[in-house]
This record gives sequence, structure tokens and C-alpha cells, in this order.
Amino acid sequence: MRAACWYGANDVRVETVKDPTILNPRDAIIRVTATTICGSDLHIYDGYIPSMKQGDIIGHEFMGEVVEIGKEVKQLKKGDRVVVSSIVGCGQCFHCQRQAWSLCDNSNPNGWMQEPILGHGTSAIFGYSHLFGGLAGSQAEYIRVPFADYGCLKVPQGIPDEKILPISDAFPTGYMGAELCDIQPGDIVAVWGGGPVGQFAIRSAYLLGASQVILIDKVPERLQLAREVGAEGIDFSEIDAGEALKEMTGGRGPDACIDAVGMESHGMGPMGLYDKVAQAVKLETDRPHVLRQMMLACRKGGTLSVMGVYAGFVDKIPMGAAFNKGLTIKMGQMHGQKYMPRLLDHVINGDIDPSTVFTHTLPLEETKRGYEMFKNKTDQCVKVLLKP
Repeated sequence: MRAACWYGANDVRVETVKDPTILNPRDAIIRVTATTICGSDLHIYDGYIPSMKQGDIIGHEFMGEVVEIGKEVKQLKKGDRVVVSSIVGCGQCFHCQRQAWSLCDNSNPNGWMQEPILGHGTSAIFGYSHLFGGLAGSQAEYIRVPFADYGCLKVPQGIPDEKILPISDAFPTGYMGAELCDIQPGDIVAVWGGGPVGQFAIRSAYLLGASQVILIDKVPERLQLAREVGAEGIDFSEIDAGEALKEMTGGRGPDACIDAVGMESHGMGPMGLYDKVAQAVKLETDRPHVLRQMMLACRKGGTLSVMGVYAGFVDKIPMGAAFNKGLTIKMGQMHGQKYMPRLLDHVINGDIDPSTVFTHTLPLEETKRGYEMFKNKTDQCVKVLLKP
């Protein structure tokens, strides 16, 4: 089969590799009909995620058709159309039983590699380094899905792939980001980062009752997408986001703030330059500009929801602000299996059209071009749909 393979920073090649096979009786093999490039894939593409090996197949947001099942798979049959959570959960452990699927104790065979960094092992994620299980990714013609009864959600025929695909990762990530805010009627929510996760966080915040949502970004097409669903926008390249938020909220600050950017946030001024230098000389692994800004901008007693991926260590975090303002901080990889059924209902009911985030459709062979376009935000690219 053909698959997108990682060979180093900014080096992705589509090559012919071995087809996946059933390794465990709970596995399924999926023929991938649609996959995509996620913002967190860019962290791999840029070389910031450790434990990658040359030739690793990348990608984790996908859907397709079941073509083979292990003998212990009970909920699926050949020919089923499914969307698959990027998070792999066993369904039986302490955390999966509590719907905390990204904390699964059993799906990541390399959890021991995480313990020195994270303290404990977490779940496996498709195509996201050997720290997260070393599973082959979805930017391929076929993929093996462990614990398939729990990770695959059957979806109806007749709905285009582009409306279903984001349920695999970007939509539940944005939705969880909004849900963690504990939104109350009348709340004002600020979202940093208008990529696909940020766009879904905006739409989810409105679904959950926010009265006003404000996007902080600098890319015109992202700001426009947000405005089309009623959000306001702040272009941080033209105005200080913290000062703008004060003015827009009567000096109080947003009730909740969502980080949909993560470890590669772009800061302006001296602190932005500091982060670039500190990261280059390995004084920090991640750029935490958004975290700092949220801690300072959020209202007293407010909530910070962190859904952008962080991989290691950050510097100069204003913990004094977070502590003395009584902020609540919630974060984590999304719990896909918890949210996917309700998000499918929202799609079927027409509450949200996830396909609006896709601006480009490319064949799998042009994956490298897709990464470059998505990374550099050229040709008004917001999200790329890949068709194997």
C-alpha cells in the first residue's frame, strides 16, 4: 500500500510499504477513504515530537470501510462505514470505564517510555511517535485499528466523508475544550487559535450556551470563518490581545479561555523573541505564549481550557497570576470515544457542518504539498482533506 512516511523535520515521503495485518483478535483493518493533516501533525513535521523513527507512517484523523476483523470483534462487520477515534482505548481499564479514554492504561505498549517525562503512561495515538505507542498512522491506504469495538463508530451512508471525518479528532477536541469551560448562560469565551480545533471550539461554545465568543488569530480566512458563525475576532498582529479583551469585556476579562494552539504558539514583541531563542537553545521545548496570555487575560475566578498539544517543558509561566486570580486550569488529550456519538448526532441533525473547515482536497500522493500548504497557511489553507 501507499503511505506517508516521516524521515525527519520537514521531510515526509509517500512510499510503498507493507499492508497492515490482524495482530490481535480485537483488531480491525480499515480501508481509509479520507484522512487529513492535523495541527498536532505539524509538531511532528517540524521535528518537535521525540521518539519518531525514519519510515514511521503518520496521521491520526481518519475514517473508512472495515475490510477485515479479528475473531473477538463483536460490534463490526466487513463493509461497515466507520469513523475512528485518534485516541486508542481498551474500554476495560480504570480510566476507560470513567470515559477518560486518552488516559487508557492498556493501549500504549510504550507507556514506560513516558513515565520519566509524564510520571505515568497514557493511551496510544495513531501515528504519533513511539512515545504514544508506535502505531502506524492513517495517512495511508489501510490501517490496523486495535480495540476496534471501542474505537470505531459506525456512521450512515449518504453523508459525505468531509462532514464525518472531523469527528475522529478535531471536532471532539474542540468540543471537549468548550465543555471543560463549564459554560454558563451569558458567558464570554475567548479562543486562541483559529485552526480547525479552534473553529470547532467556537461552534461548540455556542452549542453549550456561550453568549459571545472571541477568536484571537492573525490569519484573515480563519478570522472570517469565525465571524461567519457569529464570533468576534482579534488580529493579534495588529493589536495587543490582552488589552483588546479587556476593552471588549468591560474590563472584567473573558469567563473562560481556550488554548487551541499548543506548543508552537507565536508571540509578539520581546517575549515572542525570548521563546524562539529559548527553544532554539533548548532552555524550553515548547513556546507557551498563549498560556501566559490566557492567565493574564482571564477574569478572576475564570477557567482555562488547554487543548493545544504540549510535549515537554515551558518557561516563565505567570503562576502568581493563576494562583491569586483563583483560576481553574483543565487540559488534556481529548476523550474521543466519549464525544463521538453525540457529535455524530449534531452532524446528522444539521447543528454543525464540519466540512466548512476543509479548504483543500488532495490525493494521498500530494501529502507533502499538503503539509507545506497547511504549515505556511498559503493559498488560504485552513485544513487539507487527503483521499488515499
